[in-house]
Amino acid sequence: MNEIKKNGKKWSYWFILGIAIITFYKLLDNFPDIMGAIKNFFKVLSPFFIGVLIAYILYIPSKKLERMLKKSKVKFIKNKARTFSIAISYIFFIIIVVIVLNFIFPVLVESLTELISNIQWYTDVTIQKYQNLPEDSFLKSDVVTDLIRNVQNIDIQQYINIDKIGEYAKGALDFVTSIIDIFVAVIVSIYILSERGRIINFFERFLKAILGEKTYKNIDKYFNNINEIFFSFLSSQLIDAIIVGVLTTIAMSIMGIKYAPLLGFIIGLFNIIPYVGAIIAVIISAIITLITGGITQAIWMLVVVIILQQIDANVINPKIVGNTLKISPLLVMFAITIGGAYFGILGMFLAVPVSAVFKILVEDFIAYKNANQESQ
Repeated sequence: MNEIKKNGKKWSYWFILGIAIITFYKLLDNFPDIMGAIKNFFKVLSPFFIGVLIAYILYIPSKKLERMLKKSKVKFIKNKARTFSIAISYIFFIIIVVIVLNFIFPVLVESLTELISNIQWYTDVTIQKYQNLPEDSFLKSDVVTDLIRNVQNIDIQQYINIDKIGEYAKGALDFVTSIIDIFVAVIVSIYILSERGRIINFFERFLKAILGEKTYKNIDKYFNNINEIFFSFLSSQLIDAIIVGVLTTIAMSIMGIKYAPLLGFIIGLFNIIPYVGAIIAVIISAIITLITGGITQAIWMLVVVIILQQIDANVINPKIVGNTLKISPLLVMFAITIGGAYFGILGMFLAVPVSAVFKILVEDFIAYKNANQESQ
Protein backbone atom coordinates (compact mmCIF):
# COMPACT_ATOMS: atom_id res chain seq x y z
CA MET A 1 0.00 0.00 0.00
CA ASN A 2 2.82 2.40 0.89
CA GLU A 3 4.55 1.47 -2.37
CA ILE A 4 1.39 2.35 -4.32
CA LYS A 5 1.13 5.72 -2.57
CA LYS A 6 4.78 6.41 -3.21
CA ASN A 7 4.47 5.59 -6.90
CA GLY A 8 1.23 7.59 -7.09
CA LYS A 9 2.93 10.71 -5.73
CA LYS A 10 5.84 10.17 -8.11
CA TRP A 11 3.60 9.84 -11.17
CA SER A 12 1.48 12.80 -10.01
CA TYR A 13 4.64 14.92 -9.79
CA TRP A 14 5.76 13.96 -13.31
CA PHE A 15 2.22 14.47 -14.66
CA ILE A 16 1.99 18.00 -13.21
CA LEU A 17 5.50 18.79 -14.45
CA GLY A 18 4.56 17.57 -17.94
CA ILE A 19 1.39 19.70 -17.95
CA ALA A 20 3.44 22.73 -16.81
CA ILE A 21 6.03 22.20 -19.59
CA ILE A 22 3.30 21.82 -22.26
CA THR A 23 1.50 24.91 -20.95
CA PHE A 24 4.74 26.92 -20.95
CA TYR A 25 5.54 25.75 -24.51
CA LYS A 26 2.06 26.70 -25.71
CA LEU A 27 2.42 30.12 -24.08
CA LEU A 28 5.71 30.66 -25.91
CA ASP A 29 4.24 29.33 -29.14
CA ASN A 30 1.33 31.79 -28.91
CA PHE A 31 3.35 34.60 -27.32
CA PRO A 32 2.43 37.26 -29.95
CA ASP A 33 -1.30 36.48 -29.52
CA ILE A 34 -0.99 36.58 -25.73
CA MET A 35 0.89 39.89 -25.83
CA GLY A 36 -1.73 41.24 -28.23
CA ALA A 37 -4.51 40.24 -25.84
CA ILE A 38 -2.67 41.85 -22.90
CA LYS A 39 -2.16 45.07 -24.92
CA ASN A 40 -5.86 45.14 -25.87
CA PHE A 41 -6.79 44.58 -22.23
CA PHE A 42 -4.68 47.52 -21.08
CA LYS A 43 -5.94 49.62 -24.00
CA VAL A 44 -9.53 49.03 -22.90
CA LEU A 45 -8.62 49.96 -19.31
CA SER A 46 -6.44 52.93 -20.29
CA PRO A 47 -9.18 55.50 -19.42
CA PHE A 48 -9.31 54.03 -15.90
CA PHE A 49 -5.52 54.25 -15.53
CA ILE A 50 -5.60 57.85 -16.79
CA GLY A 51 -8.42 58.59 -14.34
CA VAL A 52 -6.35 57.18 -11.46
CA LEU A 53 -3.38 59.28 -12.58
CA ILE A 54 -5.48 62.47 -12.74
CA ALA A 55 -6.94 61.73 -9.30
CA TYR A 56 -3.43 61.16 -7.93
CA ILE A 57 -2.23 64.49 -9.37
CA LEU A 58 -5.22 66.42 -8.03
CA TYR A 59 -5.42 64.62 -4.68
CA ILE A 60 -3.08 66.89 -2.68
CA PRO A 61 -4.42 70.26 -3.97
CA SER A 62 -7.98 68.99 -3.59
CA LYS A 63 -7.28 67.83 -0.04
CA LYS A 64 -5.69 71.16 0.94
CA LEU A 65 -8.57 73.13 -0.59
CA GLU A 66 -11.07 70.96 1.28
CA ARG A 67 -9.37 71.73 4.60
CA MET A 68 -9.48 75.46 3.84
CA LEU A 69 -13.13 75.39 2.80
CA LYS A 70 -14.14 73.45 5.93
CA LYS A 71 -12.94 76.43 7.97
CA SER A 72 -15.39 78.70 6.12
CA LYS A 73 -18.05 80.47 8.17
CA VAL A 74 -20.60 79.90 5.39
CA LYS A 75 -22.43 76.69 6.33
CA PHE A 76 -23.25 75.69 2.72
CA ILE A 77 -19.59 75.95 1.63
CA LYS A 78 -18.45 74.13 4.77
CA ASN A 79 -20.88 71.24 4.19
CA LYS A 80 -19.95 70.96 0.50
CA ALA A 81 -16.22 71.47 1.03
CA ARG A 82 -15.17 68.31 -0.83
CA THR A 83 -17.41 69.02 -3.82
CA PHE A 84 -16.13 72.60 -4.13
CA SER A 85 -12.51 71.53 -3.66
CA ILE A 86 -12.78 68.96 -6.47
CA ALA A 87 -14.53 71.47 -8.75
CA ILE A 88 -11.91 74.19 -8.15
CA SER A 89 -9.05 71.71 -8.66
CA TYR A 90 -10.55 70.62 -11.97
CA ILE A 91 -11.11 74.19 -13.13
CA PHE A 92 -7.43 75.03 -12.58
CA PHE A 93 -6.38 71.73 -14.18
CA ILE A 94 -8.51 72.41 -17.28
CA ILE A 95 -7.21 76.00 -17.52
CA ILE A 96 -3.61 74.72 -17.47
CA VAL A 97 -4.36 72.09 -20.14
CA VAL A 98 -6.08 74.68 -22.36
CA ILE A 99 -3.14 77.10 -22.02
CA VAL A 100 -0.65 74.36 -22.91
CA LEU A 101 -2.62 73.08 -25.91
CA ASN A 102 -3.55 76.50 -27.32
CA PHE A 103 -0.49 78.65 -26.61
CA ILE A 104 2.58 76.58 -25.70
CA PHE A 105 2.16 73.38 -27.75
CA PRO A 106 1.65 75.10 -31.16
CA VAL A 107 4.77 77.27 -30.64
CA LEU A 108 6.88 74.21 -29.78
CA VAL A 109 5.55 72.23 -32.75
CA GLU A 110 6.21 75.13 -35.12
CA SER A 111 9.78 75.58 -33.83
CA LEU A 112 10.50 71.85 -33.98
CA THR A 113 9.09 71.50 -37.51
CA GLU A 114 11.11 74.46 -38.76
CA LEU A 115 14.29 73.17 -37.09
CA ILE A 116 13.87 69.71 -38.62
CA SER A 117 13.13 71.17 -42.05
CA ASN A 118 16.28 73.32 -41.99
CA ILE A 119 18.64 71.03 -40.05
CA GLN A 120 20.47 69.84 -43.19
CA TRP A 121 20.99 73.44 -44.35
CA TYR A 122 22.22 74.53 -40.90
CA THR A 123 24.63 71.61 -40.84
CA ASP A 124 26.00 72.41 -44.30
CA VAL A 125 26.50 76.09 -43.37
CA THR A 126 28.29 75.15 -40.14
CA ILE A 127 30.61 72.76 -41.98
CA GLN A 128 31.35 75.42 -44.61
CA LYS A 129 32.23 77.95 -41.91
CA TYR A 130 34.53 75.40 -40.32
CA GLN A 131 36.25 74.72 -43.63
CA ASN A 132 36.80 78.46 -44.16
CA LEU A 133 38.74 78.77 -40.90
CA PRO A 134 42.51 79.36 -41.17
CA GLU A 135 44.60 76.19 -41.33
CA ASP A 136 46.42 77.13 -38.13
CA SER A 137 43.17 77.46 -36.15
CA PHE A 138 43.07 75.38 -32.96
CA LEU A 139 39.66 74.07 -34.03
CA LYS A 140 41.15 72.36 -37.07
CA SER A 141 42.45 69.34 -35.20
CA ASP A 142 42.43 65.85 -36.69
CA VAL A 143 39.68 64.74 -34.34
CA VAL A 144 37.33 67.59 -35.32
CA THR A 145 38.16 67.17 -39.03
CA ASP A 146 37.33 63.46 -38.90
CA LEU A 147 34.11 64.23 -37.04
CA ILE A 148 33.10 66.83 -39.67
CA ARG A 149 33.89 64.35 -42.45
CA ASN A 150 31.67 61.72 -40.83
CA VAL A 151 28.83 64.22 -40.36
CA GLN A 152 29.04 65.18 -44.05
CA ASN A 153 28.47 61.55 -45.02
CA ILE A 154 25.30 61.33 -42.95
CA ASP A 155 21.94 62.00 -44.58
CA ILE A 156 20.16 63.64 -41.67
CA GLN A 157 16.80 63.65 -43.44
CA GLN A 158 17.02 59.86 -43.58
CA TYR A 159 16.81 59.77 -39.78
CA ILE A 160 14.53 62.75 -39.24
CA ASN A 161 11.36 62.30 -41.28
CA ILE A 162 8.79 65.09 -40.90
CA ASP A 163 6.01 62.90 -42.29
CA LYS A 164 6.65 60.24 -39.65
CA ILE A 165 6.84 62.84 -36.89
CA GLY A 166 3.54 64.24 -38.16
CA GLU A 167 2.02 60.76 -38.02
CA TYR A 168 3.25 60.26 -34.46
CA ALA A 169 1.88 63.67 -33.43
CA LYS A 170 -1.44 62.92 -35.12
CA GLY A 171 -1.66 59.56 -33.36
CA ALA A 172 -0.90 61.17 -30.00
CA LEU A 173 -3.41 63.93 -30.66
CA ASP A 174 -6.09 61.40 -31.65
CA PHE A 175 -5.47 59.57 -28.38
CA VAL A 176 -5.59 62.73 -26.30
CA THR A 177 -8.70 64.05 -28.03
CA SER A 178 -10.62 60.78 -27.81
CA ILE A 179 -13.86 62.07 -26.30
CA ILE A 180 -14.99 58.76 -24.81
CA ASP A 181 -11.65 58.03 -23.14
CA ILE A 182 -11.40 61.53 -21.71
CA PHE A 183 -14.98 61.40 -20.46
CA VAL A 184 -14.46 58.04 -18.74
CA ALA A 185 -11.12 59.16 -17.28
CA VAL A 186 -12.68 62.33 -15.84
CA ILE A 187 -15.61 60.42 -14.34
CA VAL A 188 -13.25 57.84 -12.79
CA SER A 189 -11.00 60.54 -11.32
CA ILE A 190 -13.96 62.48 -9.88
CA TYR A 191 -15.34 59.29 -8.35
CA ILE A 192 -11.97 58.43 -6.81
CA LEU A 193 -11.53 61.93 -5.36
CA SER A 194 -15.07 62.16 -3.98
CA GLU A 195 -15.17 58.60 -2.62
CA ARG A 196 -11.54 58.35 -1.56
CA GLY A 197 -12.48 57.77 2.08
CA ARG A 198 -14.61 54.72 1.29
CA ILE A 199 -12.08 53.37 -1.22
CA ILE A 200 -9.21 53.65 1.28
CA ASN A 201 -11.37 52.14 4.03
CA PHE A 202 -12.25 49.17 1.78
CA PHE A 203 -8.60 48.43 0.97
CA GLU A 204 -7.69 48.78 4.66
CA ARG A 205 -10.27 46.19 5.69
CA PHE A 206 -9.37 43.92 2.75
CA LEU A 207 -5.62 43.95 3.51
CA LYS A 208 -6.20 43.48 7.25
CA ALA A 209 -8.39 40.45 6.53
CA ILE A 210 -5.76 38.86 4.25
CA LEU A 211 -2.46 39.90 5.85
CA GLY A 212 -3.29 40.52 9.48
CA GLU A 213 -3.05 43.65 11.61
CA LYS A 214 0.74 43.72 12.11
CA THR A 215 1.63 43.15 8.43
CA TYR A 216 -0.97 45.68 7.35
CA LYS A 217 0.51 48.37 9.64
CA ASN A 218 3.97 47.83 8.13
CA ILE A 219 2.59 47.98 4.57
CA ASP A 220 0.55 51.08 5.42
CA LYS A 221 3.62 52.81 6.88
CA TYR A 222 5.75 52.11 3.81
CA PHE A 223 2.93 52.95 1.42
CA ASN A 224 2.45 56.37 3.05
CA ASN A 225 6.21 57.02 2.94
CA ILE A 226 6.46 55.98 -0.71
CA ASN A 227 3.42 58.04 -1.67
CA GLU A 228 4.81 61.13 0.10
CA ILE A 229 8.25 60.71 -1.51
CA PHE A 230 6.89 60.25 -5.03
CA PHE A 231 4.34 63.05 -4.87
CA SER A 232 6.75 65.52 -3.25
CA PHE A 233 9.47 64.71 -5.77
CA LEU A 234 7.24 64.77 -8.86
CA SER A 235 5.38 67.96 -7.94
CA SER A 236 8.47 69.88 -6.78
CA GLN A 237 10.57 68.84 -9.79
CA LEU A 238 7.75 69.78 -12.17
CA ILE A 239 7.36 73.24 -10.63
CA ASP A 240 11.12 73.75 -10.71
CA ALA A 241 11.27 72.61 -14.36
CA ILE A 242 8.54 75.09 -15.35
CA ILE A 243 10.36 77.96 -13.60
CA VAL A 244 13.72 77.06 -15.22
CA GLY A 245 12.09 76.59 -18.64
CA VAL A 246 10.33 79.97 -18.49
CA LEU A 247 13.42 81.85 -17.26
CA THR A 248 15.61 80.22 -19.91
CA THR A 249 13.11 80.97 -22.68
CA ILE A 250 12.90 84.64 -21.66
CA ALA A 251 16.70 84.97 -21.43
CA MET A 252 17.22 83.32 -24.83
CA SER A 253 14.49 85.42 -26.44
CA ILE A 254 16.19 88.60 -25.16
CA MET A 255 19.49 87.36 -26.62
CA GLY A 256 17.80 86.74 -29.98
CA ILE A 257 18.55 83.01 -30.01
CA LYS A 258 16.58 81.11 -32.62
CA TYR A 259 14.06 78.53 -31.36
CA ALA A 260 14.22 80.00 -27.84
CA PRO A 261 10.86 78.47 -26.75
CA LEU A 262 11.93 75.02 -27.96
CA LEU A 263 15.34 75.22 -26.26
CA GLY A 264 13.74 76.55 -23.06
CA PHE A 265 11.29 73.66 -23.12
CA ILE A 266 14.14 71.13 -23.61
CA ILE A 267 16.14 72.62 -20.73
CA GLY A 268 13.09 72.71 -18.44
CA LEU A 269 12.08 69.16 -19.36
CA PHE A 270 15.53 67.65 -18.83
CA ASN A 271 15.94 69.65 -15.64
CA ILE A 272 13.47 67.21 -14.08
CA ILE A 273 16.29 64.64 -14.07
CA PRO A 274 18.71 65.75 -11.30
CA TYR A 275 22.36 66.46 -12.21
CA VAL A 276 22.48 64.53 -15.51
CA GLY A 277 19.42 66.20 -17.09
CA ALA A 278 20.86 69.71 -16.89
CA ILE A 279 24.10 68.61 -18.59
CA ILE A 280 22.28 66.80 -21.43
CA ALA A 281 19.97 69.78 -22.01
CA VAL A 282 22.87 72.27 -22.13
CA ILE A 283 24.77 70.12 -24.65
CA ILE A 284 21.70 69.76 -26.90
CA SER A 285 20.93 73.49 -26.69
CA ALA A 286 24.58 74.43 -27.35
CA ILE A 287 24.72 72.27 -30.49
CA ILE A 288 21.44 73.68 -31.85
CA THR A 289 22.53 77.28 -31.08
CA LEU A 290 25.94 76.62 -32.66
CA ILE A 291 24.48 75.50 -35.98
CA THR A 292 21.71 78.12 -36.03
CA GLY A 293 23.50 81.19 -34.62
CA GLY A 294 27.24 80.57 -34.69
CA ILE A 295 29.92 79.97 -32.08
CA THR A 296 29.70 83.42 -30.43
CA GLN A 297 25.99 83.10 -29.75
CA ALA A 298 26.49 79.52 -28.54
CA ILE A 299 29.13 80.64 -26.04
CA TRP A 300 26.92 83.46 -24.69
CA MET A 301 24.01 81.03 -24.48
CA LEU A 302 26.15 78.62 -22.46
CA VAL A 303 27.24 81.38 -20.09
CA VAL A 304 23.67 82.59 -19.47
CA VAL A 305 22.18 79.09 -19.11
CA ILE A 306 24.94 77.96 -16.74
CA ILE A 307 24.35 81.07 -14.58
CA LEU A 308 20.59 80.38 -14.53
CA GLN A 309 21.19 76.74 -13.63
CA GLN A 310 23.49 77.77 -10.78
CA ILE A 311 20.79 80.14 -9.49
CA ASP A 312 18.30 77.27 -9.74
CA ALA A 313 20.61 74.76 -8.03
CA ASN A 314 21.52 77.08 -5.14
CA VAL A 315 18.39 79.21 -4.67
CA ILE A 316 15.24 78.08 -6.50
CA ASN A 317 15.49 74.27 -6.27
CA PRO A 318 16.35 74.13 -2.52
CA LYS A 319 13.39 76.42 -1.76
CA ILE A 320 10.98 74.24 -3.75
CA VAL A 321 12.37 70.74 -3.25
CA GLY A 322 14.12 71.26 0.09
CA ASN A 323 15.53 68.15 1.73
CA THR A 324 12.53 65.98 0.89
CA LEU A 325 14.49 62.96 -0.31
CA LYS A 326 17.59 63.32 1.92
CA ILE A 327 19.83 61.14 -0.25
CA SER A 328 23.43 61.73 -1.24
CA PRO A 329 24.40 62.96 -4.73
CA LEU A 330 26.49 59.78 -5.17
CA LEU A 331 23.42 57.58 -4.69
CA VAL A 332 21.44 59.83 -7.06
CA MET A 333 24.09 59.49 -9.78
CA PHE A 334 24.25 55.72 -9.29
CA ALA A 335 20.45 55.40 -9.43
CA ILE A 336 20.17 57.59 -12.55
CA THR A 337 22.87 55.56 -14.32
CA ILE A 338 21.13 52.25 -13.57
CA GLY A 339 17.65 53.61 -14.33
CA GLY A 340 18.75 55.15 -17.63
CA ALA A 341 20.60 51.99 -18.73
CA TYR A 342 17.59 49.72 -18.24
CA PHE A 343 14.53 51.97 -18.60
CA GLY A 344 15.67 55.00 -20.62
CA ILE A 345 14.52 58.56 -19.85
CA LEU A 346 11.61 57.38 -17.68
CA GLY A 347 14.03 55.27 -15.66
CA MET A 348 16.34 58.25 -15.15
CA PHE A 349 13.41 60.35 -13.97
CA LEU A 350 11.98 57.78 -11.55
CA ALA A 351 15.39 56.57 -10.35
CA VAL A 352 15.67 59.26 -7.68
CA PRO A 353 12.40 58.61 -5.77
CA VAL A 354 12.90 54.84 -6.19
CA SER A 355 16.40 55.09 -4.68
CA ALA A 356 14.95 57.15 -1.80
CA VAL A 357 12.41 54.39 -1.12
CA PHE A 358 15.14 51.73 -1.36
CA LYS A 359 17.24 53.74 1.12
CA ILE A 360 14.36 53.74 3.64
CA LEU A 361 13.89 49.97 3.28
CA VAL A 362 17.62 49.27 3.75
CA GLU A 363 17.87 51.58 6.79
CA ASP A 364 14.82 49.95 8.41
CA PHE A 365 16.25 46.49 7.72
CA ILE A 366 19.59 47.46 9.32
CA ALA A 367 17.79 48.95 12.34
CA TYR A 368 15.66 45.80 12.69
CA LYS A 369 18.72 43.50 12.54
CA ASN A 370 20.67 45.63 15.03
CA ALA A 371 17.73 45.67 17.46
CA ASN A 372 17.47 41.85 17.26
CA GLN A 373 21.21 41.43 17.91
CA GLU A 374 21.09 43.76 20.93
CA SER A 375 18.09 41.89 22.40
CA GLN A 376 19.88 38.55 22.20
